[in-house]
Amino acid sequence: MEYRTLGRTGIQVSPLCLGTLLLGSWGTTDEDECRRIVHTALDAGINFIDTADVYSFGESEQIVGRAIKGRRDDIVLATKFNNPMDDSPNRRGNSRRWIMRAVEDSLRRLDTDYIDLYQVHRPDPLTDIDETLGALSDLVRQGKVRAIGTSSFPAEELVEAQWAAERRSRERFSTEQLSYSILARHAEAASLPVAERYGLGVMVWSPLNGGWLTGKYRRDAPPPKDSRASTNAEHFDFRAESVREVKLELTEKLGALAAEAGMSLIHLALGFVLSHRAVTSAVIGPRTVDQLASQLGAVEVSLTPAVLDAIDEIVPPGTSLSSYDIGYTPPALTDATLRRRPHQPGRRASTT
Repeated sequence: MEYRTLGRTGIQVSPLCLGTLLLGSWGTTDEDECRRIVHTALDAGINFIDTADVYSFGESEQIVGRAIKGRRDDIVLATKFNNPMDDSPNRRGNSRRWIMRAVEDSLRRLDTDYIDLYQVHRPDPLTDIDETLGALSDLVRQGKVRAIGTSSFPAEELVEAQWAAERRSRERFSTEQLSYSILARHAEAASLPVAERYGLGVMVWSPLNGGWLTGKYRRDAPPPKDSRASTNAEHFDFRAESVREVKLELTEKLGALAAEAGMSLIHLALGFVLSHRAVTSAVIGPRTVDQLASQLGAVEVSLTPAVLDAIDEIVPPGTSLSSYDIGYTPPALTDATLRRRPHQPGRRASTT
């Protein structure tokens, strides 16, 4: 397997990164199967593993830690913090207080002395980015963390973080992990160009668009019983009829294009994201060894300009079909008070 440099870090990583969201109670509950997934990936040349403290609320990190025992030095290990770990208001977010606790928890669960890439899972509007960078810089100096990164940060917040690091002499974020697939191309407008401009390594999550780009969903058949559309339909956009119908139509066209190009839809989808000049690695999240096997061959795929042009014709650059595909909604879109001036009593109120 050919390896790629992760941003400015000098760390060499495989083009496919093993994502572990589904290892544990959120997906595969059989730990022996989880270990087979990890070992099969490592034996195939994947040296990059991505997890997060919130995945199955720590269970995924524990499974990964046990699975890589004895092979730790050969692995680039990434994890994340930010999401709530319980009902406590201070066991979440990007504050120094939580970062210093969260990293110790992750180190313990992963059974390791250091984390190669420690990522901020989402922005935190309540915390100054300098506070976050200050805490992460201390972890780098302490040797507990080798490099730091972000996930699902809007382009403007990527720029602000780079400015703050330079201004305050902090460690700079070296990577960004963002949502990107043929059916979710929003990142092409700003986030990917900004990441490239600042030399960030880019990890892509959901390159198969939550399973849509596997070919498992068809107009003439109900979704498989073990698919996300069946097990997690409220979070998955399968019940949104307008989105579902568009995605079914597009995946049919993309499936036909893949067949014409002599490859599976899965390989077409992974080959597409890996062909972007700013992308370093695609994070795949198999639930079974068979699913992993269907994705491994994508590293040997090189899409021709003609195939990429055909994809652009089916799904134009910048297209985003579902808000679930983006991964982060700025608070100003969900909190009306952030868009409105305070009401001033005594002024004439509108009657309409």
